[in-house]
Amino acid sequence: MDGGASYNPRTVEEVFRDFKGRRAGMIKALTTDVEEFYQQCDPEKENLCLYGFPSEQWEVNLPAEEVPPELPEPALGINFARDGMQEKDWLSLVAVHSDAWLLSVAFYFGSRFGFDKADSMINDLPTIFEVVTGTAKKQVKEKSSVSNHSSNKTKSNSKQRGSESQGKYSKAMQAKDEDDEGLDEEDEEDHGETLCGACGENYASDEFWICCDICEKWFHGKCVKITPARAEHIKQYKCPSCSNKRARP
Repeated sequence: MDGGASYNPRTVEEVFRDFKGRRAGMIKALTTDVEEFYQQCDPEKENLCLYGFPSEQWEVNLPAEEVPPELPEPALGINFARDGMQEKDWLSLVAVHSDAWLLSVAFYFGSRFGFDKADSMINDLPTIFEVVTGTAKKQVKEKSSVSNHSSNKTKSNSKQRGSESQGKYSKAMQAKDEDDEGLDEEDEEDHGETLCGACGENYASDEFWICCDICEKWFHGKCVKITPARAEHIKQYKCPSCSNKRARP
């Protein structure tokens, strides 16, 4: 484990790319790979840390031996609290500390040349905590609901952002939020009338959805064969119908 220390971004764009890669890896650990992550955080082991790498991979490992380390260190001993808290609360806590570590690494790299531009790009992404707790999903739903009563231009902009946030991350921790029934009911009320453009069924809070940036229709991920992991790399999503349309002269 080297925490990616050998990689040394030297431009704002490289710092942001490094940030996105590490962030994607840690989100993967706390959502899609959560069972494996949970098992690796054995409280019987020594101090353990969650590392994210620029390659979008994650690792649970011991802290660096040298002091000071080549990169800022993640929170130590995340495994000790695992069995003393509700699982979703523990994951949320790890997520918050992971956000803090990501920012500290990014600012460590960026401190050599200023950070205004990269800071702005970083702020455009939901935090790991927002993804893990589903906050990012709820914020997007509120925006898309408001957009239904605005102009076409505003609606288009709001929907496009919705596809980037909800489309990529709405499934985060769906299996871990079953106890949040009150919030789930609110979500279904906000979005209950939305129908899938493919199968015509209603929105459900425990399903992954994605919005087409062209026709602005929502689709079940399973209906259009888009997974949360794949959606994370899509800048502009076109549904099958829009993809098959030829450009008009």
